[in-house]
Amino acid sequence: MTEENCSSKYERQSSGRHGGSGIAGGAYFMGFVAAAVYFIQNATSFWNGVLGFLKAIVWPGFLVYYLFDFLNIP
Repeated sequence: MTEENCSSKYERQSSGRHGGSGIAGGAYFMGFVAAAVYFIQNATSFWNGVLGFLKAIVWPGFLVYYLFDFLNIP
């Protein structure tokens, strides 16, 4: 196997692994940080803070669920 074949094989394997999710990932991260700060600031105990952190992880799922429910999308 020549070096040229190895190079092209590697390029074919590695292409498409970074599927352009930079903006969406950045927006999700910013939302996560904001939600975590909000929920933790309003926590009255340690375990409420832990629950707030977990809520910060999954809040986009609830947002989409209630948006679909509001728009009556089955």
